[in-house]
Amino acid sequence: MVVNVGDVMGRVAIAVRPDTCFADLVETMRRFKVGAVAVVDSGRRPVGVVSADDLLLREIGAERVEAVIEGRGPVRGNTKVAGDKGGTAAQVMSSPAITVTEVTPVREAARLMHEHRIRQLPVVDRVTGKIVGTVHQADLLKIFVRPPAEVLDDVEEAVRGAGVEPRTLSILVEHGLVALTGTVPRRSQIPLVVESVHAVDGVIEVDDRLGFATDDLITVPPLYL
Repeated sequence: MVVNVGDVMGRVAIAVRPDTCFADLVETMRRFKVGAVAVVDSGRRPVGVVSADDLLLREIGAERVEAVIEGRGPVRGNTKVAGDKGGTAAQVMSSPAITVTEVTPVREAARLMHEHRIRQLPVVDRVTGKIVGTVHQADLLKIFVRPPAEVLDDVEEAVRGAGVEPRTLSILVEHGLVALTGTVPRRSQIPLVVESVHAVDGVIEVDDRLGFATDDLITVPPLYL
């Protein structure tokens, strides 16, 4: 079973309009205790994201912004971006917005977060493009605390899909580690089994101790005449 964003996402999206002033952005982040907000157009389609870690926010002092968001400092109505570059969401946001849909696999969402060094992603309707929720880094981590029995069922299905009967192997699942021992019919099946098991949500590492009955990867050297 592949876990998708829709299985773990939050159905509430904190979003602002492009003309939202800087002070209101900070107040919104503090009120809802979030580190970023999506910026949406009149059709509720994300056009960018404003984060406390955004480069322009750092120019005014990231520590002060984070302190305000955490409730450790006041919001001042005349707060502006350094250099008087403007203080609206449109002027400080990172654009375009990196988004996912409810059918995006959790692994893909995690890859995007890691690649772009962000902790949350707007979730949009795959047809209309309108924002429908938010998925946070903590939401994605839920797949790694799945019940072992549930992960085992998926691992056995993955082994079966690789052409090997799981009952012929010893499969142990513990804390995201899957240990595979036993013998598969053909040597060429081993990498396929390992790859299939590793793709199961909740599996962090695969300990492969598989043997084989037939070595179908033996190559015959060419004959030179």
